[in-house]
Amino acid sequence: MTDKHTFSPALSPLDGRYRDAVAPLTTWLSEEGLNQSRIQVEVAWMIFALNRRLIPGLEPLTEDQLHHLRSLHLFTDQAARESLAAFVRETRHDVKAVEYLIRHHLESMPSPAKNASENNGDHSLAELVHFLCTSEDINNLAYALAVKQAITTVWLPAAEGLQRQIMEMSRRYARVPMLGRTHGQPATPTTVGKELRVFGERMSERIARIRRTSYRGKFNGATGTFSAHTAVLPDVDWMETSRAFVESLGLHWSPVTTQIEPHDWQIELYGEITHFNRIAHNLATDTWGYISLGYFRQNLAGQGSTGSSTMPHKVNPIRFENAEANFEMSDGILETLSRSLATTRFQRDLSDSSLQRNIGVGLGYSLVGIDALNKGLQHLEVDTEKTAADLHQHPEVLAEAIQQALRLATLVSQGPGTGWETDGGTDAGSDADMPDSAHSVAAPDPYLLLKELTRGKQVNLEALREVVREAALPESLRDTLLEMEPADYVGLAAELAEFDPNVEAL
Repeated sequence: MTDKHTFSPALSPLDGRYRDAVAPLTTWLSEEGLNQSRIQVEVAWMIFALNRRLIPGLEPLTEDQLHHLRSLHLFTDQAARESLAAFVRETRHDVKAVEYLIRHHLESMPSPAKNASENNGDHSLAELVHFLCTSEDINNLAYALAVKQAITTVWLPAAEGLQRQIMEMSRRYARVPMLGRTHGQPATPTTVGKELRVFGERMSERIARIRRTSYRGKFNGATGTFSAHTAVLPDVDWMETSRAFVESLGLHWSPVTTQIEPHDWQIELYGEITHFNRIAHNLATDTWGYISLGYFRQNLAGQGSTGSSTMPHKVNPIRFENAEANFEMSDGILETLSRSLATTRFQRDLSDSSLQRNIGVGLGYSLVGIDALNKGLQHLEVDTEKTAADLHQHPEVLAEAIQQALRLATLVSQGPGTGWETDGGTDAGSDADMPDSAHSVAAPDPYLLLKELTRGKQVNLEALREVVREAALPESLRDTLLEMEPADYVGLAAELAEFDPNVEAL
């Protein structure tokens, strides 16, 4: 393995700088991993055909023979790798090379326990390799197996780890108030935890959908018609046989196809992963923004950087910028796959063959982005002094609550018999009971009143409180508004950050 801290001849950063981060994917989605899956499918079909006694005169394999055949798909023997490479050079065909490798492997298979006469003659199993198969029968199943393993054992655990990290931070900072921003401008306050919880919830839904992926496969010949199958073995129920074989691999059966499985399940899967990537990208950019505002402090050592090369005061948010770039790379590749895999020419062309070789690349860049974002978040701390100071400097955000209270006063004053009373027991909705000062304040449109007071101006908290004092409001509501400061005006943000839908309801 190339040391990531040294110069590497690798063309792709996935094979150089990011080698360690994506290494688990190579088990399934490298050329070697895909060949392993092809071998698995070819061997599984041989065993299935023999166990089902589909071919007259051939008996199921002995336990020793089964063990010998199944050991090949582990593909751990260097000699097997070298043999396959030689067959690839000879045939210029991946699946044909796998067929030749298995044939070669059969030469060393133990003899059956039964004698030749009991076995209806000394049948060679060489011709059973790839029997009634087209290359795409093998490839579509191999890709489905490889992608399923890559997603369930590598990508999903990484995505779930990131989501858990976000939810833990959400709970930790559930009650830390901060200034909200809409259109980049000061807005209704929220809490750090609630804003993180939004991303955690969005990711959770995408993960759930990805977990429900139906990994599909077909096994039906050159144009999906079982033509050769029914010609040479007409008594076999090939629809049921195909279904049973595909399902024996842990896949869902696609009965009606061309030569290729339509790839729709892949299109849906890659669409969901790109959606997850966009959510994570959104979090990375927002976090970058909060760092620039001073809301988050970065642990220098944890961010994997020494900071700016010329400005010693800076700690650059490189984890988050790196995550952004890699999510964009992943989405570019996966979106191309989703768009292009939807169409093939007539019953078969080979455009999908070239495209699918990049599945691991698309997932790899996503994995690098997840890793970078996770590490970045792990080494962040909220600067509560900064968030508190920002809130204190923007009392105008309370205008929303005051406006709504004034609207309520207007509505109640116009409704007979509302029973909206002051703490003193008088009906605040009765003009006779309102102080004279209330009429001059309540008459203007509350929105326009607060707009005139706050928009484009340096707002004084005391000026807002004066509006409250002059309004015809119940004493308890008036006192609440007079005592309120921006840091208090967070509604149910903390409850939302801590909310557990499994045990409680808002």
